[in-house]
Amino acid sequence: MVQTNKLSKDDSEALKDNTQYRKMVGKLLYLTFTRPDICFAVQQLSQFLDKPTILHLQAVHRVLMYIKSCPGQGLFFPTDSNLKLSGFADSDWAGCPDTRKSVTGFCVFLGNALVSWKSKKQNTISRSSPEAEYRALALAACEIQWLYYLLEVLEVQLGEAAILFSDSKSVIAIAENPVLHERTKHIEIDCHLIREKVQRGVIKLLHVPTEHQTADILTKPLQPLLFHRFVSKLGLHSMYTLA
Repeated sequence: MVQTNKLSKDDSEALKDNTQYRKMVGKLLYLTFTRPDICFAVQQLSQFLDKPTILHLQAVHRVLMYIKSCPGQGLFFPTDSNLKLSGFADSDWAGCPDTRKSVTGFCVFLGNALVSWKSKKQNTISRSSPEAEYRALALAACEIQWLYYLLEVLEVQLGEAAILFSDSKSVIAIAENPVLHERTKHIEIDCHLIREKVQRGVIKLLHVPTEHQTADILTKPLQPLLFHRFVSKLGLHSMYTLA
């Protein structure tokens, strides 16, 4: 997606017939099961199914052009990967120009293999950037806990806490502080959830610089160089490229 443009519901003339738009976005939604690199773009485009505009259709065509340029790209699962969970959680505060809701993005790896990812608009409006980041962190923590349960059913013992990276030092400080301050009472449930996972040894929180925050690709449009760097970090490879 174009980094400087943020799609909104009334940004241009509405399409007279939205059938084609709906069909293309519906097919792209299925493709996100194996292509996390288009997950954010499709999440954005799917919000305008009821009344798409000309600019929305142009954005769909841009995604299709990108897919056409790399048709064989997909997830790669190495055989020598270790069985250790790690993840990245991030958010784009007030990223939606229509509702001012934030966008959550997270990705979870089992060893070097990407096994879970999500780009989703948050249900409520966050009053600060740390609050939006904390909600993203809580969602990622729940996903990691679910993966722990799944691996237990498969009789896979991990034996150590999953590493969860965040580029917000204030969020990590809130998670490690047992005292709930006035400014954190409205996210008290998320605070308790994260602290419980940390205390039980399910996750371990670590800070990561923003330029190395892999989940950024799931929260906002990025410049091409940074976009392709994160695509590589997600473990996406083209079957047409020699190893």
